[in-house]
Amino acid sequence: MEILLPLLIFSLAFIFGSFLEYWIHRIFHASPKHPLKRIFPKLGQGHAKHHVGGTGQGFLWEFRNYVFGINVVMLPFFLHSLTLGISWFLGCFFYAAFAAFAHQLQHDNPVKCFWLPMPVHYVHHKYNQWHHNFGIGVDWWDRLFGTYRPMPAWLTEKEQRTADQKFWQIKWL
Repeated sequence: MEILLPLLIFSLAFIFGSFLEYWIHRIFHASPKHPLKRIFPKLGQGHAKHHVGGTGQGFLWEFRNYVFGINVVMLPFFLHSLTLGISWFLGCFFYAAFAAFAHQLQHDNPVKCFWLPMPVHYVHHKYNQWHHNFGIGVDWWDRLFGTYRPMPAWLTEKEQRTADQKFWQIKWL
């Protein structure tokens, strides 16, 4: 019973990390007239360059960006208790690592994203979907908020060429 609350907090932080990542990515694609973009005019500019290049930065740099994006919500639970603070921090930290890996994997070898029926971030890039498929590690939020767009024919000869690579063969740095 003593471990139940920390596990629950860890799980909620992991899920919240995916929620935050979805919305940040979605705001990056919003119109320049979006209220947040009026307050922070440079919000998402680097992301536009990411779409032009169409590649990931490497796991380490992606991880740095995800930790930076979620660090604001990592610390409040420490005000309640050390155990809950550590649980929340670890849930956020592990989601950041998972999202960084999922992001890089979808750029390097999307067929290895076995946990997704369709690698949404890869499809988001491949079909230049500025209004759909914002998820990186999961597709839950796209499905919930109506931005999921299935592309049944996403798997072509191009993607199958990398299928022999191992799951961990991604750009790490």
